[in-house]
Order: sequence, then C-alpha cells, then structure tokens
Amino acid sequence: MLITVKLFAAYQELLGEDEIQLEMEDGSTVGDALRLIKEHYPVLAGQGYSPMTACNLKHVSKRHTLEDGDELAIFPPVSGG
Repeated sequence: MLITVKLFAAYQELLGEDEIQLEMEDGSTVGDALRLIKEHYPVLAGQGYSPMTACNLKHVSKRHTLEDGDELAIFPPVSGG
C-alpha cells in the first residue's frame, strides 16, 4: 500500500520536503511507518525523533493500522513552559 507522509516544522526543514511517499506492507501501523521513516532519513533520529501523529486529520497512536491512500502527518514534540 502507498501512504503520504506530511512533514511539519523541524522535520520539514531537516528533509527539505513537505511530504514523502511510503510503500508499506498491508496491515502496517503508524509505528511501522515511523520506524521506516527513521531508517530512510537517519537525520531525524538525531533530533529526538518522537513525533506526534495524525492520520487523515485525526490524532492517532502508534498502534493505529494504516490503509492504502492514508495521509499520515508527523509533528515534532511540542515543548514550552
């Protein structure tokens, strides 16, 4: 299956792209996609890669199962104080 990954903030800046396409196995989860992204783009691993995620505009956990054509958005963790 093919999914679109939307990148935001520091992730977008690090990769120089606002979206990427991922070919995934059927039944893959958000966690599987995050691992694959980290493998393909190791620069993210050095940035405390622990993104917040949304699938098709809804907040989802790493256990969420993806479907062909889904749009997965990843956001860097928010810090503040």
